[in-house]
Amino acid sequence: MKIRIFVTLKPGVLDPQGKAIHHALDGLGFTGVNDVRAGKLIELDVADGTADSDIEAMCTKLLANTVIENFRIEKA
Repeated sequence: MKIRIFVTLKPGVLDPQGKAIHHALDGLGFTGVNDVRAGKLIELDVADGTADSDIEAMCTKLLANTVIENFRIEKA
């Protein structure tokens, strides 16, 4: 079973990577971009029948820093 985990910074957390991307886009002439937030996409191939609670535990224990990041799980 394919799982996608999207990890993003929580609102209010500074995003230096997003700022660098925004600055680079502006330098390339893309002036219509108001803000950029960078995140991560993690794809897992897990055994069929893997419990949702196990997938969530993977996220909270390793894949996302829940103090500053949110995550969303999507089954593909």
